[in-house]
This record gives sequence, C-alpha cells and structure tokens, in this order.
Amino acid sequence: MRETALRYVERFATTRGRLVQYLDRKLRERGWAGDEPPDPRALAERFAELGYVDDRVFAEARASAMARRGLGARRVRDAWARDGVGADDTDALAPTVDARAAEAALAYARRKRFGPWAPPAPDGVPADRDVLARQLASMGRAGHSYSLARRVLEMPPGTEPDPADLV
Repeated sequence: MRETALRYVERFATTRGRLVQYLDRKLRERGWAGDEPPDPRALAERFAELGYVDDRVFAEARASAMARRGLGARRVRDAWARDGVGADDTDALAPTVDARAAEAALAYARRKRFGPWAPPAPDGVPADRDVLARQLASMGRAGHSYSLARRVLEMPPGTEPDPADLV
C-alpha cells in the first residue's frame, strides 16, 4: 500500500483526505490478503509529516487556479470540502479567497462577456431582464455572491472595471 501511495503522490498534488479516499478505493478494488488491514489514515499522516502531502499548499494552489478561471469563493470552499482540506486550513485561507472575490468575478464576466465586456445595446433599447436574470444565475453557479454579481452586471459596457470599486 505504501508503494501505491507513493506513486499517487508523485503523480498528483493531493491532500490527506484525497489520499485516504484513493487508498480506501484501492483496498476495496484489490482486496487485502494480509492478517491485519492497513491503516490509510496513518499512512496519509506519515506522508504529511514527511512533506509529501501538504493540505494548505494544495488548497492555495486550487484557490488560485479557480480564481483565475473566474470561480467564486463558494465554489472554492466546496472544492476544498470535496478534497478533504481541514477546517484549520480552510479558516486560514478563507480571507485570501474573499479578498480575491472581486477579481474572480471580473475574470468570469470577462470570459463570459457579461457586464463591462457585454456588447453595447442599441440606443434607446432597454436592458433585457431575462438576459440579466440568466447572467445572474450563471454567476451564482460560478460561486459569486448575488450582490457582487449584481454590481458587476450593472457596469455599463465598455467601462474599465477596477476590482477595488466592487469591494
């Protein structure tokens, strides 16, 4: 089992929780022929002590990558929970994620051509409420708060947004 775990951590950045899930799955798939079943949690903790697995570094990298893609704080926290990042690491990194919320929202709006990147409406034509509702829903699914999404979407097309204005 140690060899399987080593191969996994050398190929993938991971957390202790994900490593335990992987090892549990491998034990179920392959079975165990020994007298006493191994303890995947103890092995994951040992790997963390040796520095092979670092939950905080993994969580920081995941949060940065998700922010670059324009995903919001709620989606980042959900991903951390799925990956098994502990509460202490989550609490320590949450302020950083919250501080980047405006930048992530603008990155998402740029990618989707919402708000300031939307094509300008013809003169005299009011904004379509259905389009705005779909865009708000899209930003909500991306993990952005309603108030932040609303502020981004209300920016007129062609303006140069500043993340500091959204905080």
